Amino acid sequence: MDAAAVATLAALPDPLAGPDGRPATTPEAWRNVSRPHQLALLEQHVYGRRLPPTVTHVEGEVERGEAALADGVVATRLQARLRIGTGPKSRLIDVLVYLPRRDGPCPVFVGLNFRGNHAEHPDPGIRLSQAWLPNDEKTGIVNNRATEASRGSNSRRFPVESMLARGYGMATACSADIFPDSPEGRGDSVLAAVGRPVTGELPADEPGAIAACAWGLSRILDWLVMLPEVDPTRVIVVGHSRLGKAALWAGACDERFAMVVSNDSGCGGAALERRRVGETVADITKRFPNWFCPAFAGYAGHVEDLPCDAHVLLAMTAPRPLYVASAIEDTGADPEGEFLAAVAAEPAWKLFGLTGLGGVAWPPVNTPVGNHVGYHVRTGKHDLLEYDWLRFADFADRHLPPPGRPASKATGASGR
Repeated sequence: MDAAAVATLAALPDPLAGPDGRPATTPEAWRNVSRPHQLALLEQHVYGRRLPPTVTHVEGEVERGEAALADGVVATRLQARLRIGTGPKSRLIDVLVYLPRRDGPCPVFVGLNFRGNHAEHPDPGIRLSQAWLPNDEKTGIVNNRATEASRGSNSRRFPVESMLARGYGMATACSADIFPDSPEGRGDSVLAAVGRPVTGELPADEPGAIAACAWGLSRILDWLVMLPEVDPTRVIVVGHSRLGKAALWAGACDERFAMVVSNDSGCGGAALERRRVGETVADITKRFPNWFCPAFAGYAGHVEDLPCDAHVLLAMTAPRPLYVASAIEDTGADPEGEFLAAVAAEPAWKLFGLTGLGGVAWPPVNTPVGNHVGYHVRTGKHDLLEYDWLRFADFADRHLPPPGRPASKATGASGR
């Protein structure tokens, strides 16, 4: 690790500190004092206050059937429309689930997508999204609505067949069902459905799109854990880019998620803000003012005054397993900064007698490392690919084994 990286780590706030500045030295002190304090700092300065649970129910019937996929894979496909909240501003979230054909409940990866469930796989049985989407004629989104031409356009990011073969279910929903991807999307978001202000000057700690999406993931989890085919103790939250930020915040706020995965989440996610490498707080809050609470923009230009950083967000997962993934050409997301945040978060796992990354140097590309915190940086650009998913599955195999089989004690993430 070079001198600049060491200096960055030395300047970071202590993720174990409580309100009086003293660090936790036991798991009990972490759970009862330091973790709530650090979580409150993230709420106040980055993501906004946590939203309370609300009524979540299925609108109509759950569509359940057999799906014949590529490579001869046969899966159970479920589609449900969840109504979040009550009254005229309640929101509908379309959830798509693929489950392997097997006996007993299975582990499931759940995450949000950008362009609608139908864009995640060419399966003609997937309902076409009705959400407002940013126009993109190349992927078949015209007049802010999906068309049949967009079916399967993002399938590289959702390798269902490969993950089903590994024994994992896959669940997804469109982020636009929760918060349309526009600075003006607040009025049509779940925030309106739960009575949060949507116009005028907002309080400094008012949640934005990232917090809304994280909360939406928890509402999807409310439904998933009721399915007999799903193991409620092995639901893994995963996200890419800004949805990776949402996955990390969902995992911080909702400890029912058994494992947390961030892919290329960058600034406001897994990358250390204090490095000022790639996209910065000033950049992201100017381009996407609706993503975070208003207070976060106040640290543009003097991020050293921010009382927390990405390593604190990552530490919120402890003692559960955490996986952080980067891409070497994704300079905007600062892949080395994502790695260093994972290094700096390790004290939270050590409190529980666990090893995080284990003090390793930034690894070569396509070389997964770590113990209860896993990490890889792959070749290529800002994207979510089958290589990433299979590494997530390797990590979950080690840490979330089926009931009756102990977790692996092997060190170092598999590079299969």
